[in-house]
Amino acid sequence: MKKTYTFIIIAWTTLSSSILGQDVEGFYKQNCASCHTIGGGRLTGPDLKNIHLRKDEDWIKKFIANPQAVINSGDAYARELLSESRGVVMPKVGGLTPFIIQSLVDFIIDESSKEKSKYGSSAIADRPLTPDDIVKGRALFLGVTKLKNNGPTCIGCHSVAGEGLLGGGLLGPDLTNVYGRLGGKKPLAAWLASPGSETMGPIYQKYPIDEEEVLPLVAFFKDKTLSNVTEAGVHDFNFIIIGFVGLAIVLVLFDLFWGNRLRSIRRKMVEGKI
Repeated sequence: MKKTYTFIIIAWTTLSSSILGQDVEGFYKQNCASCHTIGGGRLTGPDLKNIHLRKDEDWIKKFIANPQAVINSGDAYARELLSESRGVVMPKVGGLTPFIIQSLVDFIIDESSKEKSKYGSSAIADRPLTPDDIVKGRALFLGVTKLKNNGPTCIGCHSVAGEGLLGGGLLGPDLTNVYGRLGGKKPLAAWLASPGSETMGPIYQKYPIDEEEVLPLVAFFKDKTLSNVTEAGVHDFNFIIIGFVGLAIVLVLFDLFWGNRLRSIRRKMVEGKI
């Protein structure tokens, strides 16, 4: 009987570890891989290979839990990371618990020990961007071409200078200069392939941007960044123009419906009929 219990405990422990490993890897892939590699160099955030040799585990866990708090504390290394990421602050990841944080640290250390981690490079194929990519990316951003996996259209939440009737949505940040802000082609492609923000992450986990759509979007954003258009100016200008056009239409309609009536009353007054 003892041997049976021992076998059950060992089997359960092995199974639990396997399931936990898969869950942690999935969590890393969804929330971390868009900004970090493990041995493949910097994306928006730093390469995490051997991070435990640069900082102790307590520091790493505190930073994962609340990056902004560590930065605000004046920590020198955190400020250095902020500078290297061009001022892009790592978002606070939703659903974190002390257990998940520890599991992430263990996962990164384990992947760091491998000669080549599967997270050592971006999954998106690297190739030159073309003018045709810009056209396709613009159509995807505006929703003229629907995303293959039925994800929400970018312009519904984001604006890009000069695009859309009113410049786009205001729920998310302006993406006019996102190519430069995130550090270029490779970091932006990784982010689009697996957005790590609390808002976009759950949505695009269910409806991911297809690999063949990522580079055209990157090309479109690169073209916008290189055009040196200011973010808010065009958006505000479009809004003002639409406002004036709307006012003009209202005045014309008012004249059509009420002008003749007022003129007929005035005529009767002049003729002494009123």
